[in-house]
Amino acid sequence: MIIIGILLSIAGLGFFCWLLFMLAVYALPFFAAVSVGMFVYDSGAGPVGIIAAGALTGILTLIAGQVIFAAVRSPLIRMSIAVLFAAPAAFAGFHATHGIAALTMPSGIWQLIFAVTGSIAVGSTAWMRMAMLTPGPSMQANPGRPVLP
Repeated sequence: MIIIGILLSIAGLGFFCWLLFMLAVYALPFFAAVSVGMFVYDSGAGPVGIIAAGALTGILTLIAGQVIFAAVRSPLIRMSIAVLFAAPAAFAGFHATHGIAALTMPSGIWQLIFAVTGSIAVGSTAWMRMAMLTPGPSMQANPGRPVLP
């Protein structure tokens, strides 16, 4: 019975680490959604309006960032957009990892080492998710050339 409890604890901790990791990657759209939700709340809207405005803002922020990143060819603008999405994700990853490390180890140095490692992992994941939107070579650019599988 103890072994089942240990295995379920490890599975639960792994699930929450995965959830924190996935949520940290979308830190910028979440921040935009919460900011607009707070603004709408302060203007006197009801709960349905707050949730709708926040959700719409978060979705539009994510879609706009991805579309602009995929459409723009300038490396400087693409890097700026990727940093705009990766920096809040790295910040959120640092604090999430530091919170987990603070629960498990007493040494402050090791907590910071794990927090920086988590920050790098989450920031680079957010960066790579933006980089996955890089368009491939156009099929119309060279219509006479056969396409290899």
